[in-house]
Amino acid sequence: MKTKHIQHLYQRAAFGIRPQKLKQLQSKDRKRVVKELFSDSKNYTPLKIDTRQLEDELYSMNKPTKANIRELIKKSRKKINEYNFAWMNRLMQPEEALRERMTLFWANHFVCTDNNILHLQQYNNTLRKNALGNFGNFLKAIAKEPSMLKYLNNKQNKKARPNENFARELQELFTLGTGHYSEKDIKEAARAFTGWNHNMKGDFILRKKQHDFGKKTFLGKTGNFNGDDIIDIILEQEQCANFICTKIYRYFVNEQVNNDHIREMIKVFYPEYDISSLMNFVFNAGWFYEPQQIGTKIKSPVDLITGINNVVGIQFNKPKELLYIQKLLNQVLLRPPNVAGWKGGRTWIDTNTLMIRLKLASVLLNNAVIALDEKGDPEDTYQMYYNRMNKRKRKLEATAQWDVFESEFQNLSVDEIKEFILPSKINSGTEQLIKKLKTDSKQQYTIQLMSLPEYQLC
Repeated sequence: MKTKHIQHLYQRAAFGIRPQKLKQLQSKDRKRVVKELFSDSKNYTPLKIDTRQLEDELYSMNKPTKANIRELIKKSRKKINEYNFAWMNRLMQPEEALRERMTLFWANHFVCTDNNILHLQQYNNTLRKNALGNFGNFLKAIAKEPSMLKYLNNKQNKKARPNENFARELQELFTLGTGHYSEKDIKEAARAFTGWNHNMKGDFILRKKQHDFGKKTFLGKTGNFNGDDIIDIILEQEQCANFICTKIYRYFVNEQVNNDHIREMIKVFYPEYDISSLMNFVFNAGWFYEPQQIGTKIKSPVDLITGINNVVGIQFNKPKELLYIQKLLNQVLLRPPNVAGWKGGRTWIDTNTLMIRLKLASVLLNNAVIALDEKGDPEDTYQMYYNRMNKRKRKLEATAQWDVFESEFQNLSVDEIKEFILPSKINSGTEQLIKKLKTDSKQQYTIQLMSLPEYQLC
């Protein structure tokens, strides 16, 4: 398999690849390389932090006061930051790389957030467990998650007064897409999900007195449907497979959709809805490795951070440091902007984030400084903004692990390092700039390469 194709596969399906691993795979054909990627992610390892003290406090309360609740929320938010740090660290050193990549993808599909770390951790691991499984089972499991029941107001969905929020987003954002259902379908689906709730420990329960057991008509079918029945009817629609395949194509292949490729994917995915089979088909497809697919995707903030770490290795000394970077780059894990999630693509880069992204490698690896709040007020004059930024600049407490870099790159020439760091097409202006870079230090040369605009692409 070609070197640039292996890199492309691992940038899209994982979080990058290091030179030694790349060398090991070069003698293998595509099917064997893809098979190994799946084999490494066959197992499911939950991501957990220590929440025992919080659980003891929560479950021992008989009649919590408002003060008790405020204190628990405060402690829970600290734990959520801790979980964010744990997740980012796993992404930077993933053993089940494809499963973690799919978990990240599904987290921006089944978008959800919660102030309760116990429920949020459960939701995150439900994503991880089902990331490569059956989409129908996955959908039903997510619909019963306490975080999702709260986030989309299904706890307030009762027979006497149906709440349509979850039923609407289930069809619009999770399965069918706008225009493939009616307002009546939303109302009828909402009735089917009435009474869906959870107990304090996060176990799903059906409150029968709040559930509407009457007949519903949904997408042309009539019956005494419950929530699972609604999901089954949705899965019968080929449009559901089309919607999911299109979203996967835009994330893993190219934002510019090729309808012929989508039709091929649907044939694999529908009606069994096996996610592993679909992804295996995509990563083995010849069109996945065509030149127009390589180096056309703007790296998300998570991909940018994990990519730099993949080259050098970064040790963040404080969880807050990693959280600051995510905030500056506008992607804080576990805190999506809204129910539609992060739009991705060109929205990752604007006037506020571009300079931060270009400086990030230097900040993390070369002790450069960064402003903790790069965003200015529209009413500010340039001098006001400049003065404020100078006061707020600081160094991040991150340690570059150059021994990792040396062990991986010591036998590579500067030209080979350039090909590895910037595998996508480079324009003539950047080529001229690269020729002027000093090459006496491989470390500094690498930092400069990762500060180029082309490094923002994968």
